[in-house]
Amino acid sequence: MDKKKVIVTERIAKEGLDLLRSETEVDYREGISRDELLDIIDQYDALIVRSVTKVNEELISRASRLKVVGRAGNGIDNIDVDVCTRYGVIVANTPDSNTISAAEQTISLLLSSVRNTAWASSYLKSGVWDRKPFRGIELYGKTVGIVGLGRIGSMVATRLKAFNMKVIAYDPYISDERFERFGVEKKETLEDLMKEADIITVHTPRNEETMHMIDEKMFELAKNGVRVVNCARGGIIKEEALLKGLESGKIASAGLDVFEKEPAVDNPLFKFDNVVCTPHLGADTYEAQKRVGETIAEQVIKALKGEIVPNVVNLPTMFTEELEYLRPYIVLAEKMGNIYYQIEKSPVSRVEITYSGPVTKNETKMLTIAFLKGLLSPVMWEKVNYVNAEMLAKDRGIRIFEQKEDQSPKRYKNLISARVVNRGHDLEIAGTLSRARRPLLVEINGYETESTLEGYMLVVENEDRPRVIGPFATALGDEGVNIAGMKVARKNKGERAIMIINVDNKVEEDVLKELGKIDGILGEPKLLYF
Repeated sequence: MDKKKVIVTERIAKEGLDLLRSETEVDYREGISRDELLDIIDQYDALIVRSVTKVNEELISRASRLKVVGRAGNGIDNIDVDVCTRYGVIVANTPDSNTISAAEQTISLLLSSVRNTAWASSYLKSGVWDRKPFRGIELYGKTVGIVGLGRIGSMVATRLKAFNMKVIAYDPYISDERFERFGVEKKETLEDLMKEADIITVHTPRNEETMHMIDEKMFELAKNGVRVVNCARGGIIKEEALLKGLESGKIASAGLDVFEKEPAVDNPLFKFDNVVCTPHLGADTYEAQKRVGETIAEQVIKALKGEIVPNVVNLPTMFTEELEYLRPYIVLAEKMGNIYYQIEKSPVSRVEITYSGPVTKNETKMLTIAFLKGLLSPVMWEKVNYVNAEMLAKDRGIRIFEQKEDQSPKRYKNLISARVVNRGHDLEIAGTLSRARRPLLVEINGYETESTLEGYMLVVENEDRPRVIGPFATALGDEGVNIAGMKVARKNKGERAIMIINVDNKVEEDVLKELGKIDGILGEPKLLYF
């Protein structure tokens, strides 16, 4: 049998290439031109890239043999995952290969900045022997505040505890059990962490919620002489606020591996001797690059053999008739899971899922994985997929329970019911498929409804009385928001009720706040997106 052909368009470690060559025919073409790649891509079964090669429809549409795209690294900004999915091409990456290196780079920058190591080295090499400007501080006995207790954040916590530091952390999406496992004191708010920490290090993704999360107001709460480290993503700590803090002396030192604009050239932060800067070196170690190369090679080989592939970004890992039957239920389960963190901020400790009806004759494990993928997607730094969702949930202290019932307890033939447990705001939901096999939400916290889980959806609690629903709908219309569908539910007449409203466009945050002030509306409406 002929070997599968793999083209590698960017540099990966020799160990990865050697592993590929042991199983496949490898064409290593670092620096290949775009035009040439487009001309020859139809000859290959697999493509391995890093961050430069653009994997878009122009390329994929010509790749008639392509089965898998391997990204040697974490980010997939250069890969159009939706296009790959549409063409049936698996996309796999290596999100965990650089975690140790990133954690160690954090420690390196922390130590260098608090002891003025880089500044002192430059000073001495210039020909001056003088210790006076470089007096630093010990880590012993200090309090470090970690923002984000995921994989890298927890590794940093473990290492800094070895310095006999007090470790506190803020992460609203991590369970209490994980804090306890790493011996870290949980802070309920970022403000509480800022007030207490002598040193602050961030380990979160950069998204709408975290961009500039540490700004001028946050630094006003911090101790005088606070020290900061950012090896996560540029912009989580607002650079303008950091600049002002360094100029005023509020911030004693900083260690920075990432910047709001990269490549960073002539950044005003570079003028400070008490700021240690590196050019995004977090993953740039021999060991990390070796792991990246070997891991992506292993995944591509598995994909070409039709085996289960870890870190698949876009597709389920089983391709059977059963999977085809279950596919709309997979979509349903994932969208149901996606509801929780769009409504609640409390960390999850337990997930209970019940499958009812004929669907239980199939393997429902994939549905549970899809639910967990949907649950974690809004809050995870790493790209969550069908392969790693269960592992990542367990890593965060989430206990998972699954059961099956032959008969559905409600009028629906097949039903997926889920209970997401936290510290007092449990969410209970149930869903099924419509006749057109589209995902439907049929119950939320005991309120019966039949609402399509597509596009934008408003969840509104209201008093069950006249002149509430009408004014609310009118107010939406006044804001140019068209209602596509509405379901109203109550448990008992005259008590609290709920509206589930499908709308055609996004409702902005300031509009939601105003809607929450309407007489009879109980709290600010929640906007969900699917």
